[in-house]
Amino acid sequence: MQKPRQDVRPNTAEYETLPLVKPTGFREYDARWILEKEINLLGIQALGLGLATYVHEIGQTPKIAVGHDFRGYSLSVKQALILGLLEGGMEVLDIGLALSPMAYYAQFALDCPCVAMVTASHNENGWTGVKMGAQAPLTFGPDEMGRLKEIVLNGQGLARPGGRLERVEGFRDTYIKDVASKVKLSRPLKVVAACGNGTAGAFAPEVLRLMGAEVIEMDTDLDYTFPKYNPNPEDHAMLVQMAAKVKETGADLALGFDGDGDRCGVVDDTGEEIFADKIGLMLARDLSALHPNATFVVDVKSTGLYKTDEVLKANGATTVYWKTGHSYIKRKTAELGALAGFEKSGHFFLSGDLGHGYDDGLVAAGAVLAMLDRNPGKSLSELKSALPDAWTSLTMSPHCDDELKYGVLAKIVKEYEDLAASGGSILGRRIVEAITVNGVRVHLEDGSWVLIRASSNKPELVVVVESMRSADDMRDLFRKEVKPRLAAHPEIGAFNQEI
Repeated sequence: MQKPRQDVRPNTAEYETLPLVKPTGFREYDARWILEKEINLLGIQALGLGLATYVHEIGQTPKIAVGHDFRGYSLSVKQALILGLLEGGMEVLDIGLALSPMAYYAQFALDCPCVAMVTASHNENGWTGVKMGAQAPLTFGPDEMGRLKEIVLNGQGLARPGGRLERVEGFRDTYIKDVASKVKLSRPLKVVAACGNGTAGAFAPEVLRLMGAEVIEMDTDLDYTFPKYNPNPEDHAMLVQMAAKVKETGADLALGFDGDGDRCGVVDDTGEEIFADKIGLMLARDLSALHPNATFVVDVKSTGLYKTDEVLKANGATTVYWKTGHSYIKRKTAELGALAGFEKSGHFFLSGDLGHGYDDGLVAAGAVLAMLDRNPGKSLSELKSALPDAWTSLTMSPHCDDELKYGVLAKIVKEYEDLAASGGSILGRRIVEAITVNGVRVHLEDGSWVLIRASSNKPELVVVVESMRSADDMRDLFRKEVKPRLAAHPEIGAFNQEI
C-alpha cells in the first residue's frame, strides 16, 4: 500500500492520487478525523487495508460486519473503507444504515467476529470515524489502535486474495426485534423518544412501541444537517428540549439518544435530568434484587454512592471502578463477568439475559422502562429521590500540554499514594482507597472522593469531586485540597471553569 502523507491538500492532483491520514485521528479506542482536512477517501481506503492486515496478523477469521450512520458523507466513507477491506482479503457483510450497537449485534447474529462502524457519533458535521473490534463484544483499545496506527502510517498494509462483499438485506428489522424482545411492559408508560434528527430516529420509536410504550416522537425525522442541535444527550440544548417536551405532554420520562445510538440520556417526569451514573445506580439497585451478588463496573467519574449504598450492600452487590472510556468499561465488564457496566457519559453495558455486553442506547432505554414496570406505584423521580444525597461537581479541565500531562499526572498520583500509605487524611477524613487505573481517584472514609486524570483526547487534566455531606463541603474539597495541590505544579494552567 502507499504510505499515507500528512501534507496533502484538497483541490490538488495529489489529493486525488495519494492517501491523506493525520496521525492524531487514532485515539485510545476509536478513530476520528475531520474529513478532507485530516483524512481523504484514499486515506480511508488505506485504513481499511490496514484493518484487514491487522485482522490477519492476529489470526482472526477475516469476516467483518460494516455499517454507517446518517451523515451526508458516511456512505462514501464506508464504501472507501470496504474497498480497503476487500483489497486486504476480508469477507465484508454490509448491513447498510445502522446504529453502532446494530453493527455490534451483527457480530453475534451473523457469526462475524469483526466489526467496523463508520460514525462521527455525536460530533459535529465534518467529523467522521470508525469504531472497530475483532472479538465480540469488545472494541479496540490502546494496544489494538496503536498497532493499527503503525500499520497504516507506515504503509504496511498487505493486499491479499479472497475479498468478498455481501449486502445483508433486512438486518435493521432483525436487530429491532432482538432489542424489543428483552422488555414487555405491563404498565402504561408515556415516553418521549428524543433523537436530535440523528440515526436513532429510524430505530428508537419502533423499538419502544414494540416494548409496549406510548411513544411521543421528538426530532425523529432524519436530517444530517441537524437543524436544532447535535444529537447528544449530554448537551444542554438537547436536554432542555427533552425537559420541555415532558412538561408539555405529561410524559413519564424522556429518553434521548446520541448520533450513533450507543448512549442514552434520561429526563424524569418532573423535567429534571438524571445523570447517567445515577441512572446506573438505580438500575444496579433494581437488578441486584433480581440477581443477588452481582458485580457492576463503573467508570472513575461516577458517583461514590455505588460503594456506600445500603441497598447494593443488602443485595450482596460488588462495584468495581475502572478507566473512563467505552472500550475500557466494556472490556472490564466482560473480563469480570459483570452483570452490567455503567459510564457517566451514558454508555450502558448489559450482559447475560439483559444484553450482549456492548453499549446499546436502546437496550439501556429498555432497562429503564423495565425498572419502572417493576415499580408500578412509583414515578422515575420518586425512584431517584430514594437515592442517598451526594453533591458532585461539574467536570473541570485545567490546561496541560499533551507532552507534559502524563508526567505531571504521575507525580500527582504518587503524592496521593504516599499520603494514603502514611495514613494521611484530606480535610480530616482518612483515605480508604486510592484507585490509580487512569489517574487517581481518592476515596475518603465518609464516601466522598476526588478524581484527577488526564483527558484522552485534549491537552487537559480532568478534575471531579463529590461530597456525601453538602454542596459547601464539595466546594471545600476542590478549593482547599485539589486546587492548591495542582497549583504546586506550574505545568498545569488555568481551569476552564471552577466551583
